[in-house]
Amino acid sequence: MNFRLCQFVLFFAAALPSLAVWADDAPRINRFVELMESGKPAFGIFSSNISLRAGASMAASGLDFVIIDMEHSPYDPTRLEACLVAMTSKTEVLKNGLQMRTAPIVRVPAAGREQLQFIIKQVLDLVGIVVHHVDTPEDALAMVRACRFPQLKDAPDHEPKGLRGVGYGWAARQWGISGGEYAERADLWPLDPKGELVLWLMVESASTVEHIEAIAATPGVGGLFVGPSDLAFSLGVPLGDPAVEEAIEKVVAAAKESGVPLGALCGGAEVEKRLAQGFTILAVGTDGGISGGVQEAVKKGRAFKK
Repeated sequence: MNFRLCQFVLFFAAALPSLAVWADDAPRINRFVELMESGKPAFGIFSSNISLRAGASMAASGLDFVIIDMEHSPYDPTRLEACLVAMTSKTEVLKNGLQMRTAPIVRVPAAGREQLQFIIKQVLDLVGIVVHHVDTPEDALAMVRACRFPQLKDAPDHEPKGLRGVGYGWAARQWGISGGEYAERADLWPLDPKGELVLWLMVESASTVEHIEAIAATPGVGGLFVGPSDLAFSLGVPLGDPAVEEAIEKVVAAAKESGVPLGALCGGAEVEKRLAQGFTILAVGTDGGISGGVQEAVKKGRAFKK
């Protein structure tokens, strides 16, 4: 992923030898981090069409990110790998360098409450992640630790202690940098200001809302993402019930208090409302082609002024 979300970029050293040396003033590998640091919102979609051609299509969509959904589609790292490789365009690399226009973020199949580190490790070796059903502060901390390499003892951000296994040769190649550079940059933003990985935790249960202040304040969390349908089910009410919006308001308040970017899946009619509330990550559709509705929602969102 670029994705602190990891982004998945292929390095063409033969064509661009100057890129082999990473400069401090070089653009972010992870464009999502760049957008958040500049105060701009990011717009994308969910996609469960995990294929080579779909990856190429998403990369050319003009969206800021795509959440590749492996919660509700078969977990097949080989298909995921092909999809992500296809998101790299030689033309774009030659024109714009290593940063991808559309950041790929994978929603892993394991819930946060399951705390399955191996799945997070396998996906991070390719790209960045979204973790669904993170119900408690303990779940949030476990996900942060699973995403981080152990840090040097004297590092100011030594804690939370990382548990990710070291084996980043392929990931470094996909980012287009050396192994040493990858080890420095493959950490969670904003905990590590130079980090290129972003961890989003989904808010989908009454338990998450109950503990949202502590979850949002967990060092290493780079985004909260509201799943309104699961949240409504957990609250025992239909989608659209006032109780869902009340819960979302609690999440908004916690995100603002902790300074954590906030996202949600929403239709075009809700884009301006969510942006006005303080949301900065909006998934405005699903795959099946970038529909007119998605295009209109993105246009409306980019034109919105508070």
